[in-house]
Amino acid sequence: MRRIRLILSAFLFIVLPTAYSPAAAEAIGVAMDDFSYTDTSAEPANQTAAHERRLSAFMAALRRDIGADGRYRLAPSAQDGAAFKVIGGIQKTSTLVQWAKVAVIDVGAKKLVMDKLYTFRGDNDESWERAEMFVSREVMAALATPAPVALAVFEFELEDTTAASAGASATSDASYLAEVTGSVREALVQSGRYRIVDVGGEAAKAQALRDCGGCEAAIAQKLGADQSLIGVVRRVSRTEYTLGFQLRDATTGAVLARGDSGLRMGADYSWKRGAVRLVSDRLIESQAKP
Repeated sequence: MRRIRLILSAFLFIVLPTAYSPAAAEAIGVAMDDFSYTDTSAEPANQTAAHERRLSAFMAALRRDIGADGRYRLAPSAQDGAAFKVIGGIQKTSTLVQWAKVAVIDVGAKKLVMDKLYTFRGDNDESWERAEMFVSREVMAALATPAPVALAVFEFELEDTTAASAGASATSDASYLAEVTGSVREALVQSGRYRIVDVGGEAAKAQALRDCGGCEAAIAQKLGADQSLIGVVRRVSRTEYTLGFQLRDATTGAVLARGDSGLRMGADYSWKRGAVRLVSDRLIESQAKP
């Protein structure tokens, strides 16, 4: 199985193109390469021709199953408008045991939405047909998984009502705010529901987004994001602060979610922990509930 893992791992280093928008067609494009086949069973009989025939039938059936579902269409490659790419390999390890490694890649997000290893017994037409039907169901389930939302998370801002930050203090504030933003982005990515869009220079140009009346949504849309998120740390005193965030639809500017921590006690280094907890409670976990 090491050879199959290496083949699949190599695909993850390929620079895939930008995601194809399903809005451009009624069906979502799916590209599928022929699976590789390796026989390490050391059986004396040469079964190359039989394996080639069964693998060809396996791939034809898998493509037929995907194409028969009206939600999807088969695309020649990821460069030809495919939103997903299916890759895999099959290895025969003994007379009666074979392994199948299958992965589904979200082309736009450049991430795996499925990466599974299966075993099936037998090496005849019937066993290959059963294996194909099972793999087909698994791939279809993976394709139906919602793609992560493209989210522009802007740098958290500081609203200091103590008017006491200057010099070295302002420098440390900037460092703590960067930690807050980085940790919140990481938590959102780990949830599996978001893909973070690089705000780059747009973030540097933007000033006081908390007071711009929702202008962050337009900036996020310009960056190709589906949604925008801004956050604020409000310093009440050197040991008291509150946290807040706001999530908007990048197209309409509508507020989708917001959260406020209420008064918290703690030094500046506790901002990060508080922000992650707030976003996790009010956004990530709340959206996970039915």
